[in-house]
Amino acid sequence: MNNMQADKNIKVKRGGKDVKISVDFEGKMSFGERLKLRIMSSFFLTKVVWTIFRLVLLLGISYVILLPFITKIAGSFMSIDDFLDVTVNLIPKYPTFDTYKYIFVENKYLEALTNTAILSGLCAVVQMMTCAVIGYGLSKFKFRGNKIVFICVILTMIIPHQTLQTSMFMKFRYFDIYGIYEFIYETFGLEALYVKNVAATKIWQYPYFNLINTYWPLAILSIGGLAFKNGLYIFMMRQFYKGVPDELEEAAYVDGSGVLRTFVQIILPLSVPMMITIFLFAFSWQWTDSFYTNFFFTQEGMYLMPDIVKIPQTLNKAAATMVNSGEYFSAINNTCGLMILLPLLIMYCFCQKYLVQGIERSGIVG
Repeated sequence: MNNMQADKNIKVKRGGKDVKISVDFEGKMSFGERLKLRIMSSFFLTKVVWTIFRLVLLLGISYVILLPFITKIAGSFMSIDDFLDVTVNLIPKYPTFDTYKYIFVENKYLEALTNTAILSGLCAVVQMMTCAVIGYGLSKFKFRGNKIVFICVILTMIIPHQTLQTSMFMKFRYFDIYGIYEFIYETFGLEALYVKNVAATKIWQYPYFNLINTYWPLAILSIGGLAFKNGLYIFMMRQFYKGVPDELEEAAYVDGSGVLRTFVQIILPLSVPMMITIFLFAFSWQWTDSFYTNFFFTQEGMYLMPDIVKIPQTLNKAAATMVNSGEYFSAINNTCGLMILLPLLIMYCFCQKYLVQGIERSGIVG
């Protein structure tokens, strides 16, 4: 049978030349013989083994990744009785929505959602536009100091933000743009403000703006391209614009278009997938940020998403009789995390296509 398969192409001489003709031996075989011939081939066996290996590998990886999320979701619907019952492992016997209800009401979820959405949306839009302009300038304009500016951008990704925490707080706590107040008071001979008396020494200070507990610190950092992860966003935009052909800009310049008009009407429409990617990254990181918000917002009245991660008072009282309430409190904290991630998950479902396109065109994969 193997010989018959090997001799499907037979050489014959026609006009003094060797010509191959195809002979269909399988057409004369029964269905069972043809099936056996295909199954016993080494190519088919190798393909089957490789397919099974990939399937098992993907199932194992999916299990490792999804099991913690499934456990957290199942635990969010468990009642106190389920945690007291040792037979309950994953599926609750007495499912309830009490955890979600008390987090929504007592932890002020709606207020935190509104404040965080405004702050994250503001920062994301500003960072998206700022990084697009900076990335375009670094990629398309050859000016003196271009590489130095790019090195400074990379350094913002390397230097830990904790090292700048105190200086940033003091700068926005006593905010004076370029020393304008100090210049005015010194120029016109105005008397500075008396602050306090320490060790019988009078301390005088110029007026200032207190921007703490406002959106201004994060907005100013975003406008200046110095906010959280802005170095990465600028790098991504720079790599994207390097892939845009220079002929597009040259054709626009020949038609009389200026730099600004070319950027707005030609470059920006091409950058929509990349800009949406930057927006999603900036929005997501600001949504779950607790580093900047903790020292820029010192008053308890400003509720943001990280502030809802706490045990509601009602559930805390209900668990007072439990012998070991640590597992129950851990499930409540996990539920708070799920409620924080839910808006991001919904947004990702609608913007997944643009996110994948932006990452593919950024030049940082592959």
